[in-house]
Amino acid sequence: MTVIDVAPDFSALLARAAAEASGWDAGTGLPRDVIGEAAKAGLLGLDVPVAYGGGGAGARAVGQAAAQLGAVCSSLRALLTVSGMVNAAVHRWGTAAQRQSWLPRLASGDLLAGFAATEPGAGTELAAVATRIEPRDGEVRVSGHKVWVTFGQDADVLLVLGRAPGGLTTVLVPADAPGVRREPVTDALGLRGARLAHLSFDDVRVPADHVIGPPGFGLTHTVGTALDHGRHTVAWGCVGLAEGCLAEAAGHVPRRWQGDTPLSGHATVRAALGRAHVRAEGARSLCERAAALRESKDRQAITATIMAKYAAATAAAAVSRDTVQLLGAAGCTTNGRAGRFFRDAKIMQIIEGADEVAELAIGDRVISRYAPHVKDGQR
Repeated sequence: MTVIDVAPDFSALLARAAAEASGWDAGTGLPRDVIGEAAKAGLLGLDVPVAYGGGGAGARAVGQAAAQLGAVCSSLRALLTVSGMVNAAVHRWGTAAQRQSWLPRLASGDLLAGFAATEPGAGTELAAVATRIEPRDGEVRVSGHKVWVTFGQDADVLLVLGRAPGGLTTVLVPADAPGVRREPVTDALGLRGARLAHLSFDDVRVPADHVIGPPGFGLTHTVGTALDHGRHTVAWGCVGLAEGCLAEAAGHVPRRWQGDTPLSGHATVRAALGRAHVRAEGARSLCERAAALRESKDRQAITATIMAKYAAATAAAAVSRDTVQLLGAAGCTTNGRAGRFFRDAKIMQIIEGADEVAELAIGDRVISRYAPHVKDGQR
């Protein structure tokens, strides 16, 4: 059992989320005091090194926390994810001075981070971003438009991907800087509690020392690190989501009767539960493997994380769908957990690498493993 399993603040947060998540989903999202509780529980800096005020947790402990959050509220799990993504990018690619300046404030929750990469014309293909980051007179100017920013309504600082003269780069932009405008998103399919926003940057002036990573490293290195970390927590969150749905379905079918027979008396119902269980267990196993590889710094960890996220998102989508089906009308209520998870699970198949992109990456890995010396088109 890890620290995160028994920490009182974390247990209290889980209990509150279980009771209130449907309201957050139907209303205006996570209240600011819930974000404060998450910070108090150590979630915003869970795997930040202790030297910078974080929890120093390993990949498996972070995954377990994401799974427990995912079992009650994907939007709360998204808070762990976006904080971890920005922390990982700053820790890996920031200078010593930047790490010392930013990480303690991010880990403690003094600053809430947002990750602003996606644009109207650049989603899966982030190399197409049009946001400009232009050096001028000892500072940089940021101009552009970002969409679907998780906790973009509340973030204090935003890691922004943009196009600079030396190539794609990233910069930390204070959200209260003149020229930053937020547009709350209130009609999302899923993650409705995650305080999503579209953001505009109109010639926003930022100190030059807010640029993270060398010029040209913005996508392949800085954002790559952030997305890799995000896939890890999304994968584990999907495992929790699938297991939460399975528990709800399994608890419902013996109590719901059709005439003289409970739903659990039907072979098709038991078979559906069996499929769901295998999907959830398989996803958890792949997440465990990816976490072990990440902790040992194995070079296969990135591909293993892609596989885990793909399998877990697929499992979450399938198990939540079947849970809604088994619950029938009870699964279709606007304030029910099954329906909320069903909507959230579809988002999981898109964010941090859509299913189709993951399949290509995994397919490339299969070819390199089993036919490493065969070139494309070679007879």
